[in-house]
Amino acid sequence: MLVWLLSALDAVKVSPLIDKVGDHKDFKKLLRTRTNVLVLYTKTATSGDSHLKLLSDVAQTVKGQGTIAWVNCGDSEGRKLCKKVKVDPSSKQGGIELLHYKDGTFHTEYNRPTTIKSMVAFLKDPSGPPLWEENPEAKDVVHIETEKPIFQKAATEAKGQFVLAGMNVHPSEFDGLKQEYSVKGYPTFCYFEKGKFLFHYENYGATAKDITDWLKNPQPPQPKTPEVPWSEMDSAVFHLTDDTFDSFLEDHPAALVMFYAPWCGHCKKMKPEYDEAAEILNKDGPGVLAAVDTTVHKALGERFKISGFPTVKYFEKGEERYTLPHLRTKNMIVEYMHNPQAPPPPELSWEDKPSSVSHLGSEDFREALKKKKHALVMFYAPWCPHCKNAVPHFTTAAELFKEDRKIVYAAVDCTKGQNHEVCKQEGVEGYPTFNHYNYGKFVERYNGDRGVSVTNIH
Repeated sequence: MLVWLLSALDAVKVSPLIDKVGDHKDFKKLLRTRTNVLVLYTKTATSGDSHLKLLSDVAQTVKGQGTIAWVNCGDSEGRKLCKKVKVDPSSKQGGIELLHYKDGTFHTEYNRPTTIKSMVAFLKDPSGPPLWEENPEAKDVVHIETEKPIFQKAATEAKGQFVLAGMNVHPSEFDGLKQEYSVKGYPTFCYFEKGKFLFHYENYGATAKDITDWLKNPQPPQPKTPEVPWSEMDSAVFHLTDDTFDSFLEDHPAALVMFYAPWCGHCKKMKPEYDEAAEILNKDGPGVLAAVDTTVHKALGERFKISGFPTVKYFEKGEERYTLPHLRTKNMIVEYMHNPQAPPPPELSWEDKPSSVSHLGSEDFREALKKKKHALVMFYAPWCPHCKNAVPHFTTAAELFKEDRKIVYAAVDCTKGQNHEVCKQEGVEGYPTFNHYNYGKFVERYNGDRGVSVTNIH
């Protein structure tokens, strides 16, 4: 257990999340138990005051994802530690040195800007590229941190001049903004005048001169050549409407119907397979293939409760028999029409299977963990292959400790309801993520084997 040396922290208000380390054994333990550590070495107890204040905010922001530590090389204990790790901040400007350790060993010297934004970005991805705004060549780009009011302000202040601005809208807090300005991919360029969005700029291969020339006379994007609707293409698939649907099924006792939307990527991928299958079936049967554009024929979409695309249904003598989510390729479609039968039952979700794992959500996550001395929580997504591989091992571990009231093995589906907020707060950036808690307080991230060794939390 690290000893808090409160007297040494009096000079500046330092977050308790910053680990003050002096003893070499404590330092080695820190590197052994934490995988992502930024260490501030200072010449004296006060030479790092400005950095410690900044790092206090950084530590709060990266809680659960990274660790900040401080070593004062000026006191007797710290001097021995600095000598052992061969660090001498007295030789550095300002009497401080910032070094990063990853997975128990030295990784790199921190030489990016000493700002909360850069440090947080670094600790969230120590091997990742620097932020765009850290590039000195991008000094004339205005980087926007919040939403639309900044655009309005920039536009007002420009008074006829141009402002080039950049904004990272990937975080979920900007989902409303993305929807408002139709941001569906990156980069997306939006043109504003006097705070009002006018149109997108779509010349993605543009040079700097192209952009400045365009700004002298901004024009909306030229209309693209409209895509030919599937129903107007030469195809063996029968395209049905609200008016023709029922009479068609009366005339064709065995029919497979694909309900689709023209913009749907999975539909576009399936379309050639469906076309080829229709050509084969038209020659020797049995049955026919049909399709319905539910963005046009909305009554059919509502009638059959279509909520996702593509949805494939089999009809026999005018009656709906089966929904077939697994039919996606030409061969599978043709084989199915030769032997129509009920689809295999959907696999039970992990949450619905009986086990000793406690499945938690946003409503009970905090309360459940507060009651347990040790909790190992697996944050996962149902579609993630690594998660699926880890499930049996995690379930086995939970079974081994089911009688121990102090220990719980819990799981959180980050894709469900409001759970994504919990996962975000707990620093989950990939799946699966395993966090170890002590009476609800985060202890460490588990990065070991995902096999039976996940039992070792006690």
